[in-house]
Amino acid sequence: MTVVGAYAAKTDTGRKRRRNEDAFVLAPPLFAVADGMGGAQAGEVASKLAAAALEDTDPGRLTGPERVASLIQEANRRVHERSSVDPATSGMGTTMTVALVESDGVVIGHVGDSRAYLVRGREIEQITEDHSLVNELLKTGKLSPEEAETHPQRSVITRAVGTDPDVDVDSFIVDTQDGDVFLICSDGLTDMVDDEHILATVERYRGNLESLTKQLVTAANRGGGEDNITVVAFSIGERDGGADLGDTATMQAVSLPVDDETKEDVTVRASSNVSLAESSAVRVRVVLATLVLLAIVVSLLIWGLMR
Repeated sequence: MTVVGAYAAKTDTGRKRRRNEDAFVLAPPLFAVADGMGGAQAGEVASKLAAAALEDTDPGRLTGPERVASLIQEANRRVHERSSVDPATSGMGTTMTVALVESDGVVIGHVGDSRAYLVRGREIEQITEDHSLVNELLKTGKLSPEEAETHPQRSVITRAVGTDPDVDVDSFIVDTQDGDVFLICSDGLTDMVDDEHILATVERYRGNLESLTKQLVTAANRGGGEDNITVVAFSIGERDGGADLGDTATMQAVSLPVDDETKEDVTVRASSNVSLAESSAVRVRVVLATLVLLAIVVSLLIWGLMR
């Protein structure tokens, strides 16, 4: 049974933008990233509307790819409806990459050029396809990978949530293994940090996803921070008893995050708790032995007086 292990998220405006038009959803078993686009504050409006649609929409009895696709379609409807009635947001849209952890795997839904990655062992795989002009040129052989990295139109996307009444959604299920780490991120990360660096960072911090997301955002800013940066990470864990995903989410929500600076202190406190428990047990045994010895002495004294 697939269950959520740890999870974390981090978003940052970056070094070149005045506002953060990214939004994310961290509501296990549901995770998502939306990267808004549009004039003035329209991009921010679009991404927030789309993120809210994921969290408050009831997809009925749908499951799997159909469930996730329906959530994104509802997000598309809300964004498009708002842009149609509000001139200040006309033409706005957003990317959207969604992951829903179900019992038989992780369901991915995707529109735009935000990305989802799977890190398994020491390998990283981009599991979504960029809906972008540059990717179309790459697939047709009109651009090399090296040319794509610096293409002046690499931010032009060919599919977005909210720009049209309907949207085509890529949706599929990914089989999982215990220890898998999934990353969902906006292009503010992937334009600044290559896959090899992302993999190396995951390998170093996979035991602490809060530190992982912080380190990836820091790396993107060091690379130039040309766009808003958002990273959502979650791992696939193993639990006994087959508890439902809602229970998993609740347990994780109350877990205390541990970063590299405090990990040692937490370990020391845990060890101290064990030592205190052991010491208490020893004291109980000593008291019991003393009482037994006193009982023997009293018995001997009474026996002596009766002789």
